[in-house]
Amino acid sequence: MTSTAHITGFGIATPDPVDQDTLWDEYFAHHFADVRVARRLFHGSQVRRRHAMVNPVLEDVSTWSTGTRMRRYEREAPPLGSAAVSAALADSGLSPTDIGLFAVASCTGYATPGLDIRLAAELGLSADAQRLMIGHMGCYAALPGLGAVTDFVLARARPAVLLCLELTSLHVQPPTQDVDQVVAHSLFSDAAAAVVVQPEPVRARGALKVVDVTALTDPATSDHMTWNVTDLGFRMGLSPRVPEVLAHHVAPTITGLLDRHGLTTTDVDAWAVHPGGPRILDTVAHALELPADALLTSQRVLAEHGNCSSATVLLVLHALHAAGRPRPGGYGVAMAFGPGLTLYAALVRAT
Repeated sequence: MTSTAHITGFGIATPDPVDQDTLWDEYFAHHFADVRVARRLFHGSQVRRRHAMVNPVLEDVSTWSTGTRMRRYEREAPPLGSAAVSAALADSGLSPTDIGLFAVASCTGYATPGLDIRLAAELGLSADAQRLMIGHMGCYAALPGLGAVTDFVLARARPAVLLCLELTSLHVQPPTQDVDQVVAHSLFSDAAAAVVVQPEPVRARGALKVVDVTALTDPATSDHMTWNVTDLGFRMGLSPRVPEVLAHHVAPTITGLLDRHGLTTTDVDAWAVHPGGPRILDTVAHALELPADALLTSQRVLAEHGNCSSATVLLVLHALHAAGRPRPGGYGVAMAFGPGLTLYAALVRAT
């Protein structure tokens, strides 16, 4: 049994980008023509561009059945996932046959045999590699996924890979006057992000030790964020009260995590906060009394990628890591939120 587990490789893959103004002018302005505040909400998302496997300007899927959307997911997801995992393996210096567990998180498409089986065969993982599918957890799924692969690494002393892959562009809904649909359609985007976690001894420069993972779920607010399967794809439900609920839980959850390790927020060198939207980031910064620049990377990811559901917090952590944060010996906190309402956080330390 090993005593530590480290993130040693990152891999990111995205479809073609599309400009936010183009999306509004050429599709969503007409789509939400009956919603008076739609333009203001759309441009208030602080998203400048997104990535879309299915660009609504070129291909309107809003009337597609769920079955048709799932068949498109089966076609589009494997190449994107393969690119992300291959990049993470190369970054870590490992080969596919080194991997003992392959975990896949996705809430935007389903098929059996699943993406885990298809990619394991395509990438050349060993036939005895274990697999784990994490479905329908939404935006926070990367962190329970990280916890699961870390536990495997600690118990089995073998490397593991976590892939988060979301194709939210498959779930454009029919025209509606619901304001929450305007907000959702202004934010969500497509991406695949993978990390390799391996046991000590680790020789990879700049590895991130996974120190701890924590969670909090408030079931009394379970109706505030939903992701429902309908005949016309998956439909997001978003309450404007989500930031209010998070404001109540963020500080005690994060200070509790840090307290267990004799730390405070001032000891954290890097904050990888899931940018669910501008109000979410403002709420976290205020609740934790963070410096003005603490969430700049999360803000940049929101601007350049939008909200890519489960992949987003890994995009932020990757961007911070590429910039040398946390610094050697320093701590970082990754944090994400989703249905439940659920808050997940992970404490990492740079080697």
